[in-house]
Amino acid sequence: MNRVLVTGGAGFIGSHLVDRLLDECEVVVLDDLSGGDRRNIAHHEGEEDFRFIEGSITAEEDVDTALEGVDTVLHFAAQPDVRLSVDQPLFDFRINVVGTMNILESMRERDINRFIFASSGGTVYGETDVFPTPESTPFRPISNYGAAKGAVEMYLSSYAELYGIDSVSMRLANIIGPRSTHGVMYDFYMKLKRDPTRLEVLGDGQQEKSYMYVSDTVDATMLLAEKMTEGYQPVNVGSGERLKVARIAELVREAAGVPEATIEYTGSERGWAGDVVVTDIDISLLKSYGWEPDVPLEQGVREYIQWLDDRFGPVK
Repeated sequence: MNRVLVTGGAGFIGSHLVDRLLDECEVVVLDDLSGGDRRNIAHHEGEEDFRFIEGSITAEEDVDTALEGVDTVLHFAAQPDVRLSVDQPLFDFRINVVGTMNILESMRERDINRFIFASSGGTVYGETDVFPTPESTPFRPISNYGAAKGAVEMYLSSYAELYGIDSVSMRLANIIGPRSTHGVMYDFYMKLKRDPTRLEVLGDGQQEKSYMYVSDTVDATMLLAEKMTEGYQPVNVGSGERLKVARIAELVREAAGVPEATIEYTGSERGWAGDVVVTDIDISLLKSYGWEPDVPLEQGVREYIQWLDDRFGPVK
């Protein structure tokens, strides 16, 4: 890789990738800052090998400008909220599907043939009964967000066959760590800041999900970029560890310094419409490339809560 475009590069995962990539190549970031934060990449401003473009993947001219001279695209820009995708399906579609198609079409016109996509192992499979869930499992999404990610993967398959655009679709676990300002752990922390005496948990606490720390995600992304082969290849990317929501609530409460806070459950099996109750992705393929996680999951939760404490102030 000589010159890489990172869409969503001011966001949570994307900004960590930018930090790593700049050790090896030139980096262009395209981000409209709707979910990203320019502070995440401010330390690279003025560097010779770094360029920031404030623009959207839904704007063809922004995409065309960002792709000038690029040989590889790491596509991490997205509308990331499952609940919002339920309430505003067309909004989700325009960003997550149409926005991605804008990139693929501009790549096709410019003969750029390396694409890494941040898909979702937690939503594309839906409510499967196969655990751990391998990449061969058919898609049965129960959210519009998952449907959009699955639709993009089908286009990656056809674009590989028709136009020679090679791609890796990273079916990600739930990623946690510094710079993340969404997700259940963030929500729990903010609830405790508002009221350190109680923590309301949506659902019955028995929802169980695959998680992964952000530095391990970056390691896996770099490895898959190196190992990319011809065609379209989906790869589950996670730590191999799961956590129940009830355990997450306990960990956040303890790490935030309020172990006495009462945890209250709303009682339903599903936390919200489109919430997949159990995810457990099979990472055998990823491990076959020699990858292993470095950060134990509960340690990662504690480090993330420490970052939230530093960024937003202690709970009390």
